[in-house]
Amino acid sequence: MAPPPIPAPPVSDHEPDGPGEPPVRPALIEEMLKLFVKAVRAHQLYLPNNPTYVRAIEVLRASFLPIWDSAQTIGLHVQEQELRYAGQTVLVEETKSSDSLPWLFFKDGVRRVDIHRDFELEELTKLLDILQRVRKALPEEDDLLTMLWEGEFVYLKYQYVDLAMEPAAALAANIHPGERFEAAGGEEGTSQGGGAQAQESVAGVVNMADFDSSLYFLDDGEIDYLQTAVKGEYSRDHRPNIVAMLLDIFELQGNRLTREELIGIVESFLLHLLSGSQFRAVAYLLRESALAAQRARDLEPAHRDRIVSLSARLSEPEALSQLLQALDESSELPPQEDLDELFQQLRPTALETVFAWLSRLQTTRLRAMLEIAADRLAGQNTAELVRLIMSADPTVGMEAVRRSGAMKNSAAVPSLARVLMDPSPQLRLASIQALTEIGSAGAMQALEKAVDDTERDVRVATARALAAKAYRPALARVEGVVKGKNLGERDLTEKMAFFEAYGALCGEAGVPLLDGILNGKSFLGRREDPEMRACAAMALGRIAGQKAQDALRKASNEKEVLVRNAVNRALRGEVAR
Repeated sequence: MAPPPIPAPPVSDHEPDGPGEPPVRPALIEEMLKLFVKAVRAHQLYLPNNPTYVRAIEVLRASFLPIWDSAQTIGLHVQEQELRYAGQTVLVEETKSSDSLPWLFFKDGVRRVDIHRDFELEELTKLLDILQRVRKALPEEDDLLTMLWEGEFVYLKYQYVDLAMEPAAALAANIHPGERFEAAGGEEGTSQGGGAQAQESVAGVVNMADFDSSLYFLDDGEIDYLQTAVKGEYSRDHRPNIVAMLLDIFELQGNRLTREELIGIVESFLLHLLSGSQFRAVAYLLRESALAAQRARDLEPAHRDRIVSLSARLSEPEALSQLLQALDESSELPPQEDLDELFQQLRPTALETVFAWLSRLQTTRLRAMLEIAADRLAGQNTAELVRLIMSADPTVGMEAVRRSGAMKNSAAVPSLARVLMDPSPQLRLASIQALTEIGSAGAMQALEKAVDDTERDVRVATARALAAKAYRPALARVEGVVKGKNLGERDLTEKMAFFEAYGALCGEAGVPLLDGILNGKSFLGRREDPEMRACAAMALGRIAGQKAQDALRKASNEKEVLVRNAVNRALRGEVAR
């Protein structure tokens, strides 16, 4: 409830109480109040981002400028059906209802309103919110006076009378513009703290100041409990409750028009929540709307499709891209729990957009959260993941290839095999890595074909993968490379990769070939190239057996440094088997 009324300070000198020219022309005040009434209606009908609402607020704020050219404060006296300034009526509304601005103030005891400069910039929307609340308030809810007190206005001051202690007849008889209103048998109040000392109490009337000590009758534990309860109430998010109420009505009301109207409200509320970055509430709305569509009886197919499609709309490329861009450009991200809940509502169709944005995001924390969402979507929708491997967008295709390998998705092998014919070397290399991670017989069979790839890095990766997996069916193809003339023209890294792959696959059956390369001489007594001999030594080191060791010892005293080092490493067992 509102604070107990205290005596009002003397009327300030910004407005004359007697005859004379007022500091502000009443016509300016009258025009401002007309625009204020229009703004109250716009605030009630439209969302804050609606152009009509924005225009109404802008025009109202502009109407204050000529007023502040003549005064720093204006005082309005409140009567039942009109507002008066300097003894002149500036607003008349004859109806006594919640639509009447004077009556809205008068019925709750407000008798004067002082508006200070910059009110329209700092506290206008706060007052509009309060007026909208009080118009819809139930009898048992707070009145206007209480809401104004809770609003803690700085640029708006108000004076009021205690209706419970003042006869109704005195309210109308004793209030007059330009005068301090003192009701017989009652007290007047003001929103301003401090002020003059309390006036002399009227006989027979209880003075609330005598009971100041009653403020401290609670012990410390009870005060702490009340403070905690109040903080909890004000910090509670009521948006999920609103969503739950709307969907409950949707489930229970079988009328077609009612449900259609509710779906429209839910769609508008979804946009409102998204624009306000209330992602936890958005996730709750999407999740509960899908459940409501399942629980509602006699639901028409068109209505079911509309309410179920809310998650699908958020997952569409355009909508999701706008959301991710806005988050990436934001100076402060919402809590991780909120974004996690939102991303959990994305449909499989969102996977392509998520993959495309992973490499674009500049915010590290957002990228990490989107990675989690991508893992979840890919794990739950392998068919969509496989489809994206062949995407026309290289970024999406690359991400799909990598995740297929990380998930060891055997269903992706045919698509990965087709990627090995893609013009992009980077994509082919990623496919090699993915097939290696999958490691199935089909994956290795597809991988074997990349031995003859035109790109050096792809060939090296293929040889190393075959060696790591010891895929013996590829021995004939690897042996053909080792025996071929083209290998000698390639760099040392590629030679080493294929020789080690041969050593890992051939077993002791390959020792004669390797021994011939390492220790053999041609008809004219010439030996093989030192790099080829060193590679043969490393290959022998991967073969477990006495024959391989004997071949290596033959070359232990080799004068060629490169060959001798390779032989010694192989003899010491430094070559991985």
